[in-house]
Amino acid sequence: MITKFDSSYFGTVDMQNLGYKGTPINERCFTQPELARALHKVVEYAKCMDERGYNTFWMAEHHFQPEGTELIPNVLMMAMHLCGVTKNLNIGCGFNIVPMWHPLRLAEDYAMADILTGGRVIFGVGRGYHTREVETFGSPLLDQNANRELFEEGVDLLFKAFAGKPFTHHGKYYTIPPEVPYRGYTLKELTLVPAPARLPVECWQPIQSGSDRAFDFMAKHGINGVIGGGSAEGGAVDRHMLAFQAAYARRGVQLALGERLALGYQFHIAASREQAIREAAPHYEENMKMFGELRLVRALTDAQIAAMRNPALVGTVQLPTIEDAVAAGGFLAGRPEDIIAQLKAVEARYPGLERVICATPLGTPLAVQLEDLDRFAKEVMPAFRAQPSATAAD
Repeated sequence: MITKFDSSYFGTVDMQNLGYKGTPINERCFTQPELARALHKVVEYAKCMDERGYNTFWMAEHHFQPEGTELIPNVLMMAMHLCGVTKNLNIGCGFNIVPMWHPLRLAEDYAMADILTGGRVIFGVGRGYHTREVETFGSPLLDQNANRELFEEGVDLLFKAFAGKPFTHHGKYYTIPPEVPYRGYTLKELTLVPAPARLPVECWQPIQSGSDRAFDFMAKHGINGVIGGGSAEGGAVDRHMLAFQAAYARRGVQLALGERLALGYQFHIAASREQAIREAAPHYEENMKMFGELRLVRALTDAQIAAMRNPALVGTVQLPTIEDAVAAGGFLAGRPEDIIAQLKAVEARYPGLERVICATPLGTPLAVQLEDLDRFAKEVMPAFRAQPSATAAD
């Protein structure tokens, strides 16, 4: 039963000339004041969610994007600020990119956030997908095997540290602690100080390709999964949910279908489905231009990617449309009652599902985002609140 409604926003500048025929992503460049303004937009977004009863606001860690697309380099720092200007909203790390951190620095920073916010910050981990980011910080991404090894060892180390007890770690990438002299003795153990106050740490991870190795690793640490983007369309959801459920079962944990998972959707509310599609189409296309080439949305051909880079090639090849995404179930468009019906069908199909993350696509103006959040909270969310039980007549 869906009980938790979330949204996500990664901090984007105000953009013009959107869509496949608009300005190519690689040609967008903004001033430092314009880029900085995006952080204040994040605050406005979170406040709107807080005032309207959403559960969690998810942000992503990204770096070095003068194109103005994803502008929050430190999710935990932003989360601390947001917890100070909101009252009840949880702030989700969606996600901290483990290969770009020393795991113990990340563990310390999260522990501080957990303690000082009273548990309102939700932890999350990812491997990264921008070569410009991960490789710049000296970590592998082009070498996917090395990236996964570094990620898995880093997460293993995080969970050892979170326990708040003396520990050691001897792996391929990290030796903790180094055996060095310290105040008259040789260092043999290390303790995270302070450790998170709430254990076990609630942790989330994105689900993309969905290999058995990835699912088994998530089950090993009790990590929850977010299925979004192209992974939230069509039969991919079923495959991921069944594989996730099976991985937990291999560790003796029986989950209902959809339990410990969240489904991510893009959405736009209007007077009709046709109007919603028409209004959101440029933003959907801008989103595809940004993420399609990174293979995060759906499988694309080299010709399609070339057309997304060069407006002159638009029309020479069939590009994904918002109509495709709506038909596949990844984009919720239309009247509030249309979106309710779609989510009710999802709820019935996945009885263990409790959380959905509904957000607007890249390039959507803040005013439209806030209006969509407001209408979704007032006209969609109430349909999923538990109905009070009837009382017998006197």
